[in-house]
Amino acid sequence: MDLGQIFLSEVVGTAMLILLGGGVVANVALTKTKGFNGGFLMVNFGWGLAVFAGVTVSYSSGGALNPAVSLAQLILGNIDFVAFLVYLAAQMIGAIIGAVLIWLVYKNHFDEEPDPAAKLGVFATGPAIRNYGWNLVTEIIATFAFVLVVLGFTNGGTPAELGAIPVAFLVIAIGASLGGPTGYAINPARDLGPRIAHAFLPIKGKGTSDWGYAWVPVAGPLIGGALAAIASGVLLPVA
Repeated sequence: MDLGQIFLSEVVGTAMLILLGGGVVANVALTKTKGFNGGFLMVNFGWGLAVFAGVTVSYSSGGALNPAVSLAQLILGNIDFVAFLVYLAAQMIGAIIGAVLIWLVYKNHFDEEPDPAAKLGVFATGPAIRNYGWNLVTEIIATFAFVLVVLGFTNGGTPAELGAIPVAFLVIAIGASLGGPTGYAINPARDLGPRIAHAFLPIKGKGTSDWGYAWVPVAGPLIGGALAAIASGVLLPVA
């Protein structure tokens, strides 16, 4: 496939993922929204459906939308290093675009929200109990589970090959079961891109972007995705 087509497809898909996924967090967390206090399960379902939408509109590129998935594909030899860099750049740009769109949709609610942590939570994940080592372990295990199941269903393929609906249910399952400790980033672009947007957007009273934690939802998913790719050769009938 043409790298330009891959780039555009991944930008659009990742932007859609973040717009709808971060959007449900905004709807639940920000003051005076219709969905205020909707709960963590609503967030789980919202992110699952966001993945459904993102994978659907990026089907032509395989719907990776996640550097951890793309890294697994690189390790398995399904893409080369140049293609991996294209995927990575597109996913980061798409994530930033999606985050900016969320801010535009909820601008008035960001202005009304007094809690900086609630504002940051729309953009980036954070731990329920801050312990960097154990937070990292959580992200590694959750991402390992996500990537391994995708590889198992697709015989080493991409989320789009699995189909948007099964991937959506998989994300809901991981969020409901493993999402409590860290908010289950399971995707470096999903966390880092919006966190960058939070840093540069003129959000009223936004506070810090918590860069001290930012490495965890990047390193954890990359390690988990790599381990899943390596383990798949032993644990799964992956070609």
